[in-house]
Order: sequence, then C-alpha cells, then structure tokens
Amino acid sequence: MSDNSLIFRSAAELAGMIRDKQVSAREVMKAHLAQIEKINPKVNAICTLLPEQALAQAAAADEALSRGEPAGALHGLPVAVKDLALTKGIRTTFGSPIYKDFVPHQDELIVERMKGAGAIVIGKTNVPEFGAGSQTYNEVFGETLNPYDLTRTCGGSSGGAAVSLACGMLPIADGSDLGGSLRNPANFCNVVGFRTSPGRVPVWPAQMGWYPLAVQGPMGRTVGDVALLLSVMAGPDARSPIAISEPGSDFLKPLERSFKGTKVAWSRNLGRYPVDKAVTDALEAQRPVLAELGCEVTEAEPDFRDADEIFQTLRAWRFALGHAEHLERHREQLKETVIWNTERGMKLDALQVARAEEKRTMLYHRVREFMEIYDYLLLPVSPVPPFPVHQRYVTEIAGIHLETYIDWMALCYAITLTGLPAISVPAGFTPEGLPVGLQIVGRHQQDFAVLQFAHAFEQTTRTGLRRPEICGTA
Repeated sequence: MSDNSLIFRSAAELAGMIRDKQVSAREVMKAHLAQIEKINPKVNAICTLLPEQALAQAAAADEALSRGEPAGALHGLPVAVKDLALTKGIRTTFGSPIYKDFVPHQDELIVERMKGAGAIVIGKTNVPEFGAGSQTYNEVFGETLNPYDLTRTCGGSSGGAAVSLACGMLPIADGSDLGGSLRNPANFCNVVGFRTSPGRVPVWPAQMGWYPLAVQGPMGRTVGDVALLLSVMAGPDARSPIAISEPGSDFLKPLERSFKGTKVAWSRNLGRYPVDKAVTDALEAQRPVLAELGCEVTEAEPDFRDADEIFQTLRAWRFALGHAEHLERHREQLKETVIWNTERGMKLDALQVARAEEKRTMLYHRVREFMEIYDYLLLPVSPVPPFPVHQRYVTEIAGIHLETYIDWMALCYAITLTGLPAISVPAGFTPEGLPVGLQIVGRHQQDFAVLQFAHAFEQTTRTGLRRPEICGTA
C-alpha cells in the first residue's frame, strides 16, 4: 500500500489491518516516518524522534504476530508521547531548558498502558514550558505551527500532539488538560481532544495524587479512535487514589445510539465571557445538526459566578508546589508567565485556598442541579480562532481587555472546575479557513455518553475530514 493510503486511515482500522496481516507494522511505521520527514520541518510538532528504534520495534511487532502471539488493541501503531509525560530512556524536557537533557528511568502510567497494548513509542510531541499556557512554544524546541495556517498558533499545551494528528504523522496521541490543554489544541487543529473525568485515566507518578483539576486523556482524528485509546488508558490502578473502578473495556462498546428527545443546553459564552464573532458564527451554523439528531435545544447555562477566582487560586496553589524550587534555583531559565503564576501561588494564604475550595463545591452543586435538567451542555472551546504564533497569549477579545495569560481560556477552565467530562470535536471553519471546535460537556462521570454524542455530531457534520493543505489533500 502507498504511504498516503495509510497515514489518514483511522487508528482502529490500521490496528485491525495489522492484526489481520493486511499490512505490516513495518509498512505502517515507514509510512508515518515518511510523513514526519515531509511535514514535521514545516510545523515542528514532534520534538524528539527515534526512527531506527521505531522501525526495530515495528519489526518485532510483526514477528510476534507471525509467532501467533496475542495482539493488543494498539499493536504496531506509532505514538509520540506528550513531552510532559515520563518516557523511560527517552528524553523528557517538559519544554524547559532546565530539563533539556533529562532522560527518565521510568514510564508514566499512560505510557505503560499504551506500550502494554502494543503501541510503539517513536518520540515526543512539543509543549509549552511546563505546559503553562495554551500556546505551544519553548526555548528548547521553539514554536509549533498550526497546519491550517503556518503563521498561527496550534494552541496548547498538547499542541504538538494535535498538529501531529492533523498532519497524518500519528494515528492517535495522548494529552493532558488542566485549563484546556486537550481541548484547545484539538479545537485549533480540527481534531478531537477529550478531557476525561478526574480518575478516569489514573495518573502516576503524580506530585498531588488527590488533585482533580489536572487529567490525562486521548486525542485522535475521530471520536472512535479517541474511544479506542481511552479503552487502553482507562481503568483502576492502586497508585492513583482517585482512580475510577470501571474497566477501560467499557469504551469499546458501539458508539451509535439515538438522540431523539435528548435535552441539550446551548451556550454561546457561559453567560459571562467575551467570544469572537467568527467563533460564534461558525458554531451557530451547526445548530441545525442538533435538530437533525432529534435533540431538544434550549439556550441556557449554569451559574458560573466565582469561576475565575476559584481557578486562578487553585492553579496558582499548584504552581507554587510544582515550581517553587525551580524559581529558587533556576529563575533565569523560566518564562515570565511561569514565574508570575508561581509567585502568585506563593503569596496565597490558607484561607484563600480554603475559600476557593468552598466556592468550587458550591459551583459543583449549581452545575449538578443544572445537568439534572439537561443531558449535555454545548459551548465554544476557545473564544477566538487561532491567533498569530508570535503573540504569546490573547490580551483582548471583542474589545474587552484580559488581565492574565490564562483569562482567554475561561470557557475551558470553567468546565474544568466542574469535574465533568468534556470533549472538543471539529465543528467548522472561519471564513479564513481556521478550525473551530464545539465543546460537549456531559453529566458526572458519563464519559461514554459524551463520546456517543460527539460521535453522532461528527458523523453528521463530517467536518473532521478536512485536511490541511500542506498535507496535499484539502
């Protein structure tokens, strides 16, 4: 088979073809490595690459099949791990000059699980320094560019992963999300990114095992591929105290179902945040799809008062723990926003943190009561289309000035605070051809139901089939 006939197939189809010996793992690997060689110099998405090791492991995967050994769900599929996650024997920089030569001696749990399912780790995908900010650039590897417009950002912090998927350099990818890092880059790159419920994908090792705001999750070009990867990532593990007990195999069930009579809340801005007209127009054009699916749509949103104070406080608190030592020992090597966020956290007192947790509890119950009425909440992922890559963050939307480097991600971080599962699925393009995603939020721990709705939306719109022109297929 030609390289082009393989690289944009779904991960599920590729894995099946490898298992059935319609194509070898080596052929699949060579096709993706060829695409990386062709496209990555234009976008800078994969920051560490080990092609010889990858080809050797692909050959081993083929030999295992020839011996009749059982094949995992991801057998022979290439993956490149987000450069915030530990990979044994493979450089992990966290996008920071402090760790530019760091090589871990262990794998993170999600890497263990992907390898255990037969995936082949070929390298790492680029991130912002320590994942701070939804714009992928750092002093180690530079900027990752949006494949739909190379002058624009791809978002972040899972930016390298999203671009790799959009360009056919990877069939599936992992990511992580605190304030939108799975959802925002997927939204900017016309792929799918799923912020799972806290504990759905156990995180280990973790500095704060009980911390529910930061999660790991899957990315793909289709919702089906995201479900496939989640079936591998999810499931209990005693090393994570908040791990959900349901097995990952639950996500291998059919995604198809009827949505006739499903109650959907449609929100343009959560009732409080500025949104660019281009984003609003792109999403409004998709509202007829909901009627086609049989949904009952109401314009509504929960009361998100205090969300900004809560998130800013709890994020800063986490930054203080994670980066106080970096600040003390390597201040000159940290980017300005990491310094600012860490110092802000170090100035917090116990009562401020406690009040933020109290207000988050109140917010959770307001949203819980709202979601007892509606099956899903739909809203934008990001309030702006992809912006110029040399602009480090958004400072103004619709004439409204923003104070901090994360204010522009409020539509994502407000949802983070609820603990509800939320997915970004391709939903349209601006007149300039820039991708716009729809954020679909489900009920408490109803991750599979979110995947089902996203799948139905995806299958109806087919927006995700549009490829970047730099890949040779528009």
